This record gives sequence, structure tokens and C-alpha cells, in this order.
Amino acid sequence: MLKQLFVFVISFVSTSLCINAQNRTSADTIPFMNLDQCIVYALEHQPGVMQTGINIEIAKKNNAINLSAWLPQVNLSGTYTHYDQLPTTFSINPSNPDGPLIKGHPGVNNTFIPEISATQTIFSPDVLYAAQSAHLFVQQAQEASDSTKINVIATVSSSFYNLLLTLEQMNVLKEDTARLAKNLRDTYHQYVGGIVDKTDYKEATISLNNSKAQLKQVVENVRPQYAALKQVIGFPPDKQFSVTVDTVQMMKQIIADTVVALQYEKRIEFQQMQTEKKLQLASLKYFRTQYLPTLSAFYNYYYEYESDAVSTLFPQAYPYSYIGASINIPLFTGMRRQESIQKVKLQGQLLDYAETGLKSRIYSEYTTALANYKTNLYDLTLMRSNEDMAKDVYGVVSLQYKQGIVPYLNVITAESNLISSEMSYLNALFQVLLSKVELEKAMGTTTYKH
Repeated sequence: MLKQLFVFVISFVSTSLCINAQNRTSADTIPFMNLDQCIVYALEHQPGVMQTGINIEIAKKNNAINLSAWLPQVNLSGTYTHYDQLPTTFSINPSNPDGPLIKGHPGVNNTFIPEISATQTIFSPDVLYAAQSAHLFVQQAQEASDSTKINVIATVSSSFYNLLLTLEQMNVLKEDTARLAKNLRDTYHQYVGGIVDKTDYKEATISLNNSKAQLKQVVENVRPQYAALKQVIGFPPDKQFSVTVDTVQMMKQIIADTVVALQYEKRIEFQQMQTEKKLQLASLKYFRTQYLPTLSAFYNYYYEYESDAVSTLFPQAYPYSYIGASINIPLFTGMRRQESIQKVKLQGQLLDYAETGLKSRIYSEYTTALANYKTNLYDLTLMRSNEDMAKDVYGVVSLQYKQGIVPYLNVITAESNLISSEMSYLNALFQVLLSKVELEKAMGTTTYKH
């Protein structure tokens, strides 16, 4: 059956190797694009994909900002002070130590102190957490980008196949309209010749008008579907391109391996969940180590200027400097660390429940997609058989009508069955392609690296 299906599909698709979505004579038409080319274009131009690429760079910049605390921090500052009234001090009288203290106003009225300060973090739980979790934040941004790409591929494939379906329906309806137009001419000549009555001629006209109406509706649907495809691939609305179908590629896209077991770890959502759990564990480790001290070294250099008058402030400087180390040991933080640990543990439980729910959803999506694919593939075989039989029946009935054996009502019925079977086959063909896209997405086998 599978081998027959290949022959059926090849015989159908070979009639439309190149299907134009726009007029080929358009001045701004660019070369044709097949599905793979549309996907590649979308991954390079779709705004949503471009945004995820920027988010990856933002994650890297955030890591660089957080890790900059490991490097020396150097600052330059300056302080100018002018005393309207110098501070009062009391000192012992050298000539009379037991006497009253001497009141004085030592100092200068103006001071300017430039300062260079440098600090170096030796150990800090905050910076240690930033270093240990930096790669996880980049990985999280990358997985978000991959998820967007997978969704874009599925959306582009759906829009592409919907457009092709409409174009193929248009081709079928064109053939149907031409066939009905020929029937109308034959019926008219038979009516003029007195072979048939006026009823057959009117019924042929009605059938042709109905087919023209269907064709008009399908033709009008091409433009919005083409616009939808442009939107999902990020193509400029004012530019044009045409779509093409490769029969060999389409054959590869029809068949899927339905015996491969579902592997949750291939789904991007499951990978994102695991990264989130790793970040949660890193947060738990961070709060558990917050009891550790923060240790840093520092160096300060001052170049002090002093003078009673502003005009003579800068000729003479009095520099001094010092170096040292500081340690900060958190003894009691109001139970902040303990409560933070409990909070992170509760968040971990939420992630565990979320993972269970995610696995259930993935399995449901997979079983649904697999069932739809198998059903559509089976329907495709039946619809192809129906189309072949409908063509044979229409040929026989049409010949019988011309020979005057059967009434024109039989031709109308055969024609209706033929167009219905052709449309059903088209729908079945593209439903198989669409359901395969959904199956690959459900199994996590959608490829997005080109």
C-alpha cells in the first residue's frame, strides 16, 4: 500500500512542479522559494527570531555586568570644604597643665582633597552565584530562541501548505470549469440540433456558473494566504516571490517513522524546564552560602590641599594613603536567609509539579498528532482511489450521455462526484503534510539549525 501511495503522489504532484503564487511577469518578482527556502528565510528575517537572538546577547551582557564585580573597582572623587567658622577645640595649657583648658580654632579655612580609591573583591557569595549561574542564563536564552524557531518552522510549514492547497484547488477548479464549458458547448449544439431539450442546456449552464463561483472564491483566497506566508517568514509586504514544489522533497515530507518511542528530553519545553530547575538549585545553593563572609581589599590615596585663602590653596599639597582589608560576617539577618531557603524549596516543588504536568501534556499532544497522522495517511490512500474511480465513472457517463443512453442528470452527478473526490484528495494530501509537521513538533524532532 505504501508503494502504491508513492506512485499516486508522484503522479499527482508531477503535474505541478512549479506553482506560481504571483504573476511571473511582475517586475519585482524574485526567484522561486520552496518550503525549505522559506524556512531558512524566516529564520534569518522573522522579527520574533531576531528578537530571541538579541535576548541571547542581552543575557551575555548581563553576565558580564554581574561578573565585573570580580575585577578591581577604581573610583576618583574630590571634596572641597570651606569653613566660615573653624571648629572650636580645647587643649591643655603647657605652661599651666593644671589650669583651665585653652580654647582655640586650629585648622585652615579651605581644604580640597582628591581621592583615588580601589577595592578588590576577594570572596562574595553574590559574585560566586553570578559566576556559577552565568552559563545557565545564556542556555535559558538559547532555549527560548530554539523554541521560537520551532514554532516559526511549524507556522511557516502550515502557511506554505495552505497556500499550495489553495493553488492546487485553483488548478482543479480551472480544469473543472474548462470541462464544464466544453459540456455546455456540446449540450448547446445538441439542444440546437434537437437532440436534447432546453433543460439539459440550462443544467449545464448552472453547473458551469457554480464552478466559476467556486473558482473565483479560491482565486481571491490566494492573496490573503500569500500575505500570511509573507508575514510569518518576515518577507517585505511590497515585494513578491513565487513558491515552487519539489516532488522528491514532498515525498520525503509525507512519510514519518511512527514506531519511534516518544522521548520527552527532545522536546524544547522539557529542556527549558530542566534549565529552570538547574537555576532553582543554583539559587538554593546561593542562599545556603549567604552565611559566608564577604572579604575585600582596599587602597585609598589622598592628595590634600589646605590654605586659609582660596588663592593659595593649590601650591602646596599634603598627600597620604593607606591600604587594608575588610570583612563582613552576617551574624543575624532577621531570618532572611532561612526564609529564602524555604521559599526556593517551595519553588522547586512547583517546578516538580509543573514537570509532571508538562510530561502529561507532551504525551497527549504526541498521541493526538500520531493518531491524526495515521488517519490522514489512510484517508489519502482512500481518496486517491476514489479520485481514480470518479474519473473513470465520469468518462463512461459522459460518453453514454453523448450516445443518448443516460440523461444529463447522470453527467451532473458524475461531475459532482469527480470534483468532490479531487478536492477530497487534495485536502487529504495536505492534511498528511500538516499532520506530519505537528507530529514532528510533538516528538521534538523538528530541525531548526540550517
